[in-house]
Amino acid sequence: MRSPWPYFAAALTLSLMAVHGAHAAEPGVTGRAAKACKADIDSFCAGVKPGEGRIVACLKENRDKLSEDCKTAAKAALAERKNAKQAR
Repeated sequence: MRSPWPYFAAALTLSLMAVHGAHAAEPGVTGRAAKACKADIDSFCAGVKPGEGRIVACLKENRDKLSEDCKTAAKAALAERKNAKQAR
């Protein structure tokens, strides 16, 4: 069975871009994931420069410490991405 982390990373990257101002947050699951993970990013990745997957890498390194809200929202974002991919 494949690890869901690459998909989680992709969904979370889009969400984190919204949190860090790369573009306006879109409503829906990815926006909720961005909001839910903001405190975790602030706590565990405060010194990490956004971009090129660095924030996602930081979150992966700290995945055991992530809040339940962040984990739940990220899983929902992952499921949304998977459903969108299957619909194509």
